[in-house]
Amino acid sequence: MASILDMSRIPFIPGVLHATNNPYQRYGPKGFMETKVLPNDSLYVRVDFPGVPDDAIRYRVDAVRQKLVFFSGEETLRDGIKVEHVREYSGSAGLGCDCCEITGVDAKMKDGVLRMIVSRVKVKDHDNKCTHFVPPNAGKSGRYDYRLASDGRHIYDVNSFNMVEVEDHPLVVKGRKDVLIRQRTSDGCFHVSVDMPGVCSDDMFILPNENEIKFYGENKDVHEHDESCRIFMGAMDKRTCCSRGIPLLNHDIAWDAEFGVLKVRVSPPRRSNNE
Repeated sequence: MASILDMSRIPFIPGVLHATNNPYQRYGPKGFMETKVLPNDSLYVRVDFPGVPDDAIRYRVDAVRQKLVFFSGEETLRDGIKVEHVREYSGSAGLGCDCCEITGVDAKMKDGVLRMIVSRVKVKDHDNKCTHFVPPNAGKSGRYDYRLASDGRHIYDVNSFNMVEVEDHPLVVKGRKDVLIRQRTSDGCFHVSVDMPGVCSDDMFILPNENEIKFYGENKDVHEHDESCRIFMGAMDKRTCCSRGIPLLNHDIAWDAEFGVLKVRVSPPRRSNNE
């Protein structure tokens, strides 16, 4: 269960950095996918698969050339999400050279992030060190951009940014590609899902007030091969998640987090028999 955080101590600033792969990411390794060479010459691959359960990832090595790892996963259907919005992911990563082959893959899925250690061995041209281990297009998605907020009260609301670019997840082959989705169900409840890949439920925090619902997430348990933690911060304006004519704080606001996705449900107050 996500927790409540006193975000009033976080200072407002006239502008803020955001990652183009996730407009709520303020700090840390960016991009949907990151690939780098480790000191032992193995390949470290990080892939964001928000919504995919820890035991729902599939991967295999190309049996012919042994230079690529194919991986895929599927998000689980949950309350407040349409079937057509459920995401399926599929992609590949591997070697950018002709002199090496993959010998093994150690893959672990946690909190919506797939991490793989890809080991390799040199099979030819043994006298020369491999200098093209990482493919030239690996880990290039995402960058940090700086935008001014149109209104200081909504400094963390993505809708107030004059943003020119937010990238779609290139590995989503079916379903939604947005990092935030809102859905109103027939019972009048608003369901909001926000991607925070790598952040566990204990490290996601919520602070509702009369104007908005602020949220914050930070993966405090940093993986040994990641350069730093990742911090996500944002807000949902009451106009996007509140019944008309009813104050936001009069609603029942419940939240939870699973597989790197924050889930917020905003329910209107129940009417009495007299009403």
